[in-house]
Amino acid sequence: MKRSFDLILTVPVVVVLLPLLIVTAILVRIKLGAPVIFRQQRPGLLGKPFYMYKFRSMTDERDSEGNLLPDSVRLTSFGRLLRKLSLDELPQLWNVIKGDISLVGPRPLLMAYLPLYSEDQARRHEVKPGITGWAQVNGRNAISWEEKFILDVWYVDNRSFMLDLKILWLSCKKLIRPEGIQHGNHATMPVFEGRVTHHDSQ
Repeated sequence: MKRSFDLILTVPVVVVLLPLLIVTAILVRIKLGAPVIFRQQRPGLLGKPFYMYKFRSMTDERDSEGNLLPDSVRLTSFGRLLRKLSLDELPQLWNVIKGDISLVGPRPLLMAYLPLYSEDQARRHEVKPGITGWAQVNGRNAISWEEKFILDVWYVDNRSFMLDLKILWLSCKKLIRPEGIQHGNHATMPVFEGRVTHHDSQ
């Protein structure tokens, strides 16, 4: 049922948003150069890797040794606008159509984080990741990693069609009044280094 709902909603949305997708792609090419689409391997259902697509929002600026500069330096004002309006996430609609992700589910993070999760945190991979999720409508990047994972696992245990509708509705409201995009002084979230939550230590 969830897969059918994803397709029924996503395909018409892609058609309606096609002009916006084209305009955004052109602006990204002008402002940030090529490639327009940022592609990165992320863990999907049960941790199986897939390639996630986003509009590019950062430059490729590097230091004298060839290392990429911090995200906060490479993220331009145009890139910040893309993220504020969530326009950088639009190419993930193709991931939904392909079946890599769902509209609603825990956000797919980095492959490098997989061995860092506690047993409880790893349960977030028991469902398909999503474009938006329970953690995104309850703080997004303004909350800690521990809080994010608690919310993700809560979603896994309480997921339902009505909950998904609620999350989609709250996500639409967040688009009108964007918040929680940054975490402190970080452009998005600091790197997850593996932490033990209060739940795990009991």
